[in-house]
Amino acid sequence: MSQTNTPTPHIGAKYGEIAETVIMAGDPLRAKFMAEKYLENPVCFNEVRGMLGYTGTYKGKRVSMMGHGMGMPSIGLYTYELYHFYGVKTIIRVGSAGAYSKGLHIGDLVLAQGACTDSNYGDQYELDGMFAPIADFALLRSAAEFCDRKGFNYMVGNVVSSDLFYRENPNTKGWIKMGVLAVEMEVAALYMNAARSGNRALGILTISDHIITGEVTTSEQRQKTFTDMMEVALSLV
Repeated sequence: MSQTNTPTPHIGAKYGEIAETVIMAGDPLRAKFMAEKYLENPVCFNEVRGMLGYTGTYKGKRVSMMGHGMGMPSIGLYTYELYHFYGVKTIIRVGSAGAYSKGLHIGDLVLAQGACTDSNYGDQYELDGMFAPIADFALLRSAAEFCDRKGFNYMVGNVVSSDLFYRENPNTKGWIKMGVLAVEMEVAALYMNAARSGNRALGILTISDHIITGEVTTSEQRQKTFTDMMEVALSLV
């Protein structure tokens, strides 16, 4: 593609302005915070629909950071375009999650080995059965090793990516009985897009609230203080 080409109407970047590795957050202000905190010479490549995106360098390596919005339709659209139209090879989602496991506490990390879902996102592939969305193992292993070195509190396992934040009749007991660690809203679509495009993905989540204990954090805390997962993501660049 030409360097002057803007491949999609949803991302304002020209081809070549986005790095092969993109760290994404649901909140575009978190992406802005990460870029300003960690990147050298960050340049904003997208402001379309307020979904901020930046490219810069981290320890000499080129990396991009971008918002992806809330829910699987939103992250599905942006990651599809990044993988298929911008030459992106690796996407790492850093985001918040609600804990199901009693072994998790506010601020702990979850490395999403797999992502269950109540979504019909995978129906588009017309498979003969259920697809199990999983992380790239090399990314997962490196992230776990980094957490061990840094002494971060973390767990590795299944999360559930839900289509609904406000559910009419919430029932979490089934997921808890199946050992699912936490609930969030995007990782399953990310992993399916990565699998279908032959690329890599990993979800790194910080516990922002606990479904069982009722512990919660503020939106400002989620935007600016969940830095452990950001360090893990950057260690994979």
